[in-house]
Amino acid sequence: MISSHNELSKKLSDLEKKYDSQFRVVFEAIEKLMVIPEVPNKRLGI
Repeated sequence: MISSHNELSKKLSDLEKKYDSQFRVVFEAIEKLMVIPEVPNKRLGI
């Protein structure tokens, strides 16, 4: 029983590592899309 629990725990840990890295890429891409580019203010009439 203990060995199956340890195996399950290891498998769960492996899955977390795998999906954490995949979601990190997604979140980094979303963060890049959320950045608002700075537009220099144009002075009118001068």
